[in-house]
Amino acid sequence: MGEKTEKLLSILKLQPVVPVLIVDDAKSAVPLARALVAGGLKAIEITMRTPAALEAVRAVAAEVEGAEVGAGTILNAAHWEAAVEAGSKFIVSPGTTQELLDAAADSDVPLLPGAATASEVMALREEGYQVLKFFPAEQAGGAAFLKALSSPLAGTLFCPTGGISLKNARDYLSLPNVICVGGSWVAPKELVAAGDWAGITKLAAEAAALKA
Repeated sequence: MGEKTEKLLSILKLQPVVPVLIVDDAKSAVPLARALVAGGLKAIEITMRTPAALEAVRAVAAEVEGAEVGAGTILNAAHWEAAVEAGSKFIVSPGTTQELLDAAADSDVPLLPGAATASEVMALREEGYQVLKFFPAEQAGGAAFLKALSSPLAGTLFCPTGGISLKNARDYLSLPNVICVGGSWVAPKELVAAGDWAGITKLAAEAAALKA
């Protein structure tokens, strides 16, 4: 687990904000990823919520220099296999099941597993996980909840995702147990639809500067 944890940390430490993307058209994936990388956001999560998602991961992995593309909303072993085959450098799940833990154990690709309670965090710590996704962050208690966990569950790092924006990202990033946050605000649907890549690069640069 140690080697995979280091691999995951090396990706998450690239920036304070990991873009969480829902890609409806795979053709937009490469220019979108290039715009994010240009703004300083190299680690990119493409969620498996659309039919275009796997093709988007494959295109970004193959064509976007500097990008570290991962797959999110991975729910089972079949999702895992498909995402890794497409070129995902890391895997993100909203929660955790034994099936996912088994798939992760058999793979060299690191998992960022989701947890929303102290018990879930403890169970994942027993499995050897030190870096977790806190989801859905705002709905599950927000920055105050994570701050409360920092002492009794010291040594665990989190990437909170869900309801996070430019307005509240610093509340999370100021915590000692938060390594980065995940957010979709850096790639608004209207800018993607308009092909406003310069606008997305500007948003990415603002996000990248949050924790200079």
